[in-house]
Amino acid sequence: MARPALREGLRSGGGAALALALCGLTVFGLRADPLHGLFLIAPLGASAVLLFAVPNSPLAQPWSVFMGNVLSATAAVLVLMLPLPQAVLAGLAVGAAILAMGLGRALHPPGGAVALIAALSPDLIHQMGPRFILAPVAAGTGALVLLAILWNRLSGRAYPQLPAHAAPEPEAVLGLGAEALAGILAAQQQSANLGVEDLGRLIGAVEQVAAGRRLGDLTCADLMSRQLVTVLPETPLSDVAALFRQHGFASLPVVAANGRFLGVIYQIHLIRRAEADGLRLHRGFAAAMRRLSARREEPVTADQIMAVAVSRVTPKTPVAALLPLLAGSAEAVPVVVGHEIVGIVTRSDLIAGLAHVAASSVTG
Repeated sequence: MARPALREGLRSGGGAALALALCGLTVFGLRADPLHGLFLIAPLGASAVLLFAVPNSPLAQPWSVFMGNVLSATAAVLVLMLPLPQAVLAGLAVGAAILAMGLGRALHPPGGAVALIAALSPDLIHQMGPRFILAPVAAGTGALVLLAILWNRLSGRAYPQLPAHAAPEPEAVLGLGAEALAGILAAQQQSANLGVEDLGRLIGAVEQVAAGRRLGDLTCADLMSRQLVTVLPETPLSDVAALFRQHGFASLPVVAANGRFLGVIYQIHLIRRAEADGLRLHRGFAAAMRRLSARREEPVTADQIMAVAVSRVTPKTPVAALLPLLAGSAEAVPVVVGHEIVGIVTRSDLIAGLAHVAASSVTG
């Protein structure tokens, strides 16, 4: 394994130390007999390693951590009802815990330690009964998960790992859907180590690096359109529709009077507006734009329909970085220097650039 950066090690270790200390002082410290809870610190310590050191792992997600420990404790309590030798019960408890976690889609390795510790303390489990599942297991694990969520977010980590809705779907970027990626993970026996979203991001990153090597030193400045037609934020929607109809644009930048880039209007914005106004599109986009541009009384302006949160690049950005952007829903990517737009790269520009590179490699 690669050695983590010192800052990362301090962030992980500090969070685990603080969380376990708080759990020990609150959840376990409130019990009349601290030993009833303190012996669970061992598996919670293992849970803390996952929660604070590798929070992106499927094994470290809240459902896996909480339900993994709870299901393991439940399995151990049930197994200990059998009249068998302790050595046999210990193995059965861990095996039952693994089965329960698998069926519950909550695989969490420290859950095996929860079951084993319970099996090695049969007198205490018989004394506590089902209360063992609620406290200390459920209470201690729940507190640890909540503290991990708080710590990771305060320290700049994204936890829990949720699908990035703003990013293009794996199928749009890779041509592979979530089911196909899940099948790859299952075939390689990596389902427990890596999530579908993580695999999609890794494949996308590898493809981007590989494409960057094939494209060489090609940058956005080599592809972008420099002769821009822009509109002001107060431009009426009828005028915007007329420009789209006249030039056949896929996008139209919106800039302030001082030249500051504000956003982009895509064709889809006009289509949605036309549909909202009751204009039928069965006769084609151009016909709808003619009717929309004829509505001079329309009060809607450019800044009311433009997209503000759009991906932006600079003239020096490698062309390979455009691949995941234009493979998604974006029809064009603005090229900016500071707050001023200096160009725009459309899908057509990207395809033309790739074709030029391909032709050069063949002739070369």
